[in-house]
Amino acid sequence: MKIRQRTRRTLGAVAVTSVLLTSKALGHTTTNSSPTTSEEVADHKWSFSASVDTSFVPHDRDFVAAAFTADRDWLHLEAHYNYEDLETGSLWAGYNFSVGEKLVLEATPMLGGIFGHTTGIAPGAKLSLSYGRFELYNEGGYVFDVGDRPGNFFYIWSELTYALADWLRVGLVATRSNAYETDLDIERGFSAGFSYKSVDFTTYVFNLGWDAPTVAFSVGVHF
Repeated sequence: MKIRQRTRRTLGAVAVTSVLLTSKALGHTTTNSSPTTSEEVADHKWSFSASVDTSFVPHDRDFVAAAFTADRDWLHLEAHYNYEDLETGSLWAGYNFSVGEKLVLEATPMLGGIFGHTTGIAPGAKLSLSYGRFELYNEGGYVFDVGDRPGNFFYIWSELTYALADWLRVGLVATRSNAYETDLDIERGFSAGFSYKSVDFTTYVFNLGWDAPTVAFSVGVHF
């Protein structure tokens, strides 16, 4: 998960740029300007991520789920397909904030619209708590099915990971999903993944030892 960003006044930036260009053209040096740092500029840029997850479900239908996110400062936008339910899409908007330095909490409360096989609205949230090489990530929501009230459901994804290296991580994961059915209400398992530049590759194995295992492969990119 990953939550960030900010916005600023453009007129001031244009004015400062004009003064700097004019001073340079006249051969003068400006002493009272404070140029924008690269970190400040980065705070005002959009950041994006996209992921594709392929799940192989025993005694049920295999499927591919996709997610896309866009963040700028406090604003978080997100789109899903085959995520809350099969043949179902969703659009989300949320508010990013974070607190802490060594122990960092990042959170995004969200509200989503669900459409397709399931139609409704869903309040939800993303939470991430990280310390050193450990990170606890939780994502969930409650779907109010406007077409079928008994079809309301709660879904969650919870994962605790440890970074063995900057590019390698392992973890424990638990999930409750409406996208497929198993004999377990809460599935649990483990994960292993690695990163190369801005691309993440992760393998998940659920229910091993409790039921026929469900295996999922995830590829994500950040830009």
